[in-house]
Formats: sequence, structure tokens, C-alpha cells
Amino acid sequence: MHKNFKNIDKVVYGRGSFDQLNNILEEKRIENDRFMVFVVDEYFKGKDLEKRIPHKLEDLIFFENIDIHEPTTEQVDRIRDIVKEKKGIPSGVIGIGGGSIMDIAKALALMMTNEGSSSLYQGLNLVKRPGVYHLGVPTTSGTGAECSMTAVLTGPEKKLGLKCDWTVFNQVILDPDLTTTVPRNQWFYTGMDCYIHCIESESGIFYNEFSRAYGDQALKLCREVFTGSKSGQNSENSEKLMIASLFGGLSLTYSEVGACHAFSYGLSFVFGMRHGYANCIAFNHLKEFYGDAVDEFKEMLKYHKIDLPQRLSKDWSEEEIAKMADVAYKLPHMWTHALGQNWENKLTRKDIMDIYRRM
Repeated sequence: MHKNFKNIDKVVYGRGSFDQLNNILEEKRIENDRFMVFVVDEYFKGKDLEKRIPHKLEDLIFFENIDIHEPTTEQVDRIRDIVKEKKGIPSGVIGIGGGSIMDIAKALALMMTNEGSSSLYQGLNLVKRPGVYHLGVPTTSGTGAECSMTAVLTGPEKKLGLKCDWTVFNQVILDPDLTTTVPRNQWFYTGMDCYIHCIESESGIFYNEFSRAYGDQALKLCREVFTGSKSGQNSENSEKLMIASLFGGLSLTYSEVGACHAFSYGLSFVFGMRHGYANCIAFNHLKEFYGDAVDEFKEMLKYHKIDLPQRLSKDWSEEEIAKMADVAYKLPHMWTHALGQNWENKLTRKDIMDIYRRM
């Protein structure tokens, strides 16, 4: 059966477009209990962007530290419980930050109308009811979370997304000015998430012309940003990478991620590695899956003087490696895309453990 996926309802793009947030939210404030919930990366607390957030007296604002760990089901449940106890059901949820904040905001909007822990809804189409209105303002570029129908969370037993049509943002604001203060390493690792999305999308059995149309342009933009004399973290490239992130996410939506994301999920679940960084750790060792793209990735690392850690596995226990392999192995949609319908005949848990030992 062909995918019939939900896309973002509305998009505002351009430098300074963040200043339209107040007007966009105004017409939504009459819904439910007439207040908004803002979930903001703690990085912006006390900075200029905090002063520009159009929150009113009745609104709630949460500054979340996402440097400690990947977004968790516990984190989403905690915010949901505080909001409902203090104020009730919000008119909307606004996420301002990188991919982790985007995923928290999407999941939180769903959990305002669905009972129990968010861990109950990790999987495809398990959410029972539509969530409240939700709007995303990405301040990094690369994850594609701004257009994804998945809110990826780490739960007690697995790292997996809440994936359904209702997860997709109702509105996004794409303002390249908001990405100018991203620390250099984070800029690289997050941008590589987009590059890897495109490579994974085109490297498996679910690739198609719809995915190619978005993915080819996203890859072109990524290469302009990360290779050659005009590459680097500058004003022009911030616009390119923001659009590459959107297009890479759309390419992925109608294709699938593959081996790299499976390995990345294991690294994040066991060691709490941030997603883009974990993708880079894994991708660096997956030439049998991605061929020349791994060589290109290594050239980009060298060009931008990114010191990606090596030989991490020397400090991992066999129990930790086995646990990561279990997490990675239990992602059949990713392995099917990467290796075909009979992937279990081509890959074992032992094979996965051996690849982790290279890292």
C-alpha cells in the first residue's frame, strides 16, 4: 500500500519571520482553556530570543535542558502533568529549539489529549486522539523534525517515535536568523543528520521519485554548505541548510532511514548520545552500507576540523554492546529498507555487535 502522509499545514520562511509568531498564535488562543505552552531550549534562557517570545501572563513556558540526554517519555509526561494540573488543556504547544525540542513539543501536544504515559504510544499509529494545535520554530538545521510525522523519544525499554498523522506540526516558522548562534560542532553534527538522511533515503528499497526530488536538492545544498571554498557556517549557508533540512525530512518521509539510524538508536539508548552525534559515530564505520558517501563524510570531517572520537568501544562492556545490538535489531523497518524483505537472513545480532566493536 502506498503511503498517504500528512504534511505541515502552514509554513512561514524568511529572515525575521519569527516576529510573526504572535499574530499566528492570536487566532488560536480561543481554543480549549485559552493559554499557550512554550517549550524552549534552555540555551536561550536569558538571551535575546527569550525576550522576543510572545508569551502572555496566562501562558506557561518551560526551558528544557536537552544537553543532558535525548528527549524521554518521562520528560514529556512530566511537562504534560504539570500543565494539566496547573492550567488544564492548552490552546497550543510551541516548540522553540533544535530537533529534540521539536520532538518534545510534538509529543506533548499529543499527550494533552491521550491518557497514560507517552511510552504507550511509541510506534506506528498507536495514538488514539488528535493532539492540540502545535507549532515548531527550529533553531538548528538538519534533523528534519520540523516536518517529520515522528516524535522520537527514549522510553524505559526503547528509543522509538510516536508516529502518526497527528504528530506533524500544524505550523512551522523557518527563520534562518535563529540558527546563527549554533555552536560549531553542533552545527556540523546536526547538518550531517540531514546529509545522512538523504544518503539513507536513496540507499534502500523504498526509494522512489518523490523522495529523489526532495533528496537530490537537499544533498546538493548540503554539499554546498559542507564542501568547497564557500562552505562553512555563514549567513548564506544558514538559509541553504534550513531548506536542506526541510527537503531532507520530506525525502525521508516517503522513503525510510536505514542501518545508520538503527545503530544510532542503540548508541543513544545505552549512552544517551545526542542524535546527530550518534549518527556521525555510526556512519563513520558503515562503508559496506553507504560506500563512497562514507569517504565524502570523512573528507567533510577533515575539512571542517571536526575531531570525531575514535575507538570508543574499548571502554564498552560486552553487556552494553549486546544491549545496543538488541535495540538496533528490533527496528525491522530500518533493516528492511537497508537490506530488503529477507533482511534477517543477511544480518544477525552478532553482526551488529561486531560493527559496534569497530566504533
